[in-house]
Amino acid sequence: MARKIVAGNWKMNKTKFEAEALFSQIVEFNDEFPAEVEVIISPPALYLWNFSKRTASMANIAVAAQNCHMEQSGAFTGEVSPEMLKSIGVKYCIIGHSERRNLFGETNEMLAQKVNACLQYQLNPIYCCGEVLAERDENRHQEVVKEQLEKGLFFMDEAAFANVVIAYEPVWAIGTGLTATPAQAQEMHAYIRSLVNERYGAEVGAATPILYGGSCKPENANELFACNDVDGGLIGGAALKVNSFVNIIKAAQ
Repeated sequence: MARKIVAGNWKMNKTKFEAEALFSQIVEFNDEFPAEVEVIISPPALYLWNFSKRTASMANIAVAAQNCHMEQSGAFTGEVSPEMLKSIGVKYCIIGHSERRNLFGETNEMLAQKVNACLQYQLNPIYCCGEVLAERDENRHQEVVKEQLEKGLFFMDEAAFANVVIAYEPVWAIGTGLTATPAQAQEMHAYIRSLVNERYGAEVGAATPILYGGSCKPENANELFACNDVDGGLIGGAALKVNSFVNIIKAAQ
């Protein structure tokens, strides 16, 4: 059975003092979080060092980067390498978020390189996949997600794949107020798990966490997390408010 995970992606939000205040408020609830739920906080890169130090002794809270470069070092102004992230205690890295794909032109082939680089430095990739509204309207959503997984993840062997978390994002539901229904979420999560089963076997498929991302909030978290193949959430806007994020975490038990 896959472990439960709730990850908060802060994106490009919060000044230093705002970020420290929010982080401190979240970790104050650590004792109230369900023991079986791993909490991941993904702030902007300049806060990772401080947050990593503060979570080093916490068993169920980890820190994730929002992106990385595929090279270890070099003339890549403005980029951060997996080796750098690992050196400051970061445990996870979000790869292929829809905003990185759509705004920065990241392809499945580029993302495969980033995933591979993360694994070389023992960073766990949170690999994002999902369709835009036109692709769903054209009934191509499964085809799109299958291609994203096959080109971005399925190159690795079974041992490496055990370190991967998959996040399904219906892109049409990110920041729009729209949300996939529990039935839509379950259908796609079950399909994703079937693809993992087909590639790596049912045991690996059952153990792979598949998170839902796309306007998950306290009002719908219970319904979404009750779906058989939804193992938690990659949370955007609701992760920027302590009460909403904490309530989503509690809904994942």
